[in-house]
Amino acid sequence: APGPAPDPRGPGADRGSKDGLSGRQRLVKGVWPPRLTRAQLIVALLLFGLGLGLAIQVRSTNENSVLRGARQEDLVRILDELDSRTQRLQDEKRRLENQRTELENSSDQAEEARKQTLQKEQQLGVLAGTVAAQGPGITITIDDSRGSVESDMLLDTVQELRAAGAEAIQIGKVRVVAGTYFSDSGGAIRIDGRKVTRPYVVKVIGKPEDLEPALNIPGGVVQSLEKEQATVSVQREKKIVVDALRSAKRPDYARSSSR
Repeated sequence: APGPAPDPRGPGADRGSKDGLSGRQRLVKGVWPPRLTRAQLIVALLLFGLGLGLAIQVRSTNENSVLRGARQEDLVRILDELDSRTQRLQDEKRRLENQRTELENSSDQAEEARKQTLQKEQQLGVLAGTVAAQGPGITITIDDSRGSVESDMLLDTVQELRAAGAEAIQIGKVRVVAGTYFSDSGGAIRIDGRKVTRPYVVKVIGKPEDLEPALNIPGGVVQSLEKEQATVSVQREKKIVVDALRSAKRPDYARSSSR
């Protein structure tokens, strides 16, 4: 007599039907969730830590690429500039301490106070641009024959000069003070609403040994302007005269809080 017909589902069909799982379900069950050994887990953690370290190193390298590519003399110049700023702050601290001591020890404190008040008035007048000033410094000439220099580049120049210790700045016939603003209008640069013409001549009073290096640091003002095809020259001077004046403006709302 002929035997029973073979099962068309294959030899493993009875076992799959017994546990209620199809072949695909048993395959998924076999690989998920993954069964990690202790050694595999340690290797995975080490690879993760290595990847994180490489990402941090790449980011740090990108941020410091300008300084890493700078020459040794440029780095020394930057450090000297930082030292000069620290020295200026220490000198200012000593000057204020000396003024306090003079007021405390003066036999005629009223006269000493009046004298220091006049000196302070002159200093504030220079900063506010209401009085002329003279002293050592630098003259910057920016020849922009292509007209590619914009107002924000002059503003960056002023900010860099202030950070380097500039005490008085004049661009063309405009005195630059704390409230000065720059704008572009009709292809020309305006400072406090007044048009300045090319070439831009910037007169700066301050310590030349601090001002000039601040402009020439890698990626600084001079390199940025030269990228715009402008020609920049910086000349140290023993005597700079800043004589453009601003009228003193009375504040509408602010009043002194001293009593």
